[in-house]
Amino acid sequence: MPKMKITVLKREFYQDLADEYCQPDTSLCQVFADGQEFVIDDGKKPENFCSWAWNDIHKCYLTLRQNGNFVPWMKKDNVIIACCTDGIRPVVFKIERLTD
Repeated sequence: MPKMKITVLKREFYQDLADEYCQPDTSLCQVFADGQEFVIDDGKKPENFCSWAWNDIHKCYLTLRQNGNFVPWMKKDNVIIACCTDGIRPVVFKIERLTD
């Protein structure tokens, strides 16, 4: 199976939605850091990777890992941009197939 890499591109935070719907101490996701990278060669969820985010991006991860692609939507056949489904503080990931 190919080696894979997941990179945290950016963490978003929608203050207006947090003010209306969340507890006052809600803030930017603290599980990840912008630029953080996870290299995976065994197909398993990386240690300390948010389980909710993993479940959200897993179908894209599996597609690339099994040599699928998202062309013509994406420019490269080994990359997809995906995010977790947290509507207040989503995290955007780049998922890459490094080797075939």
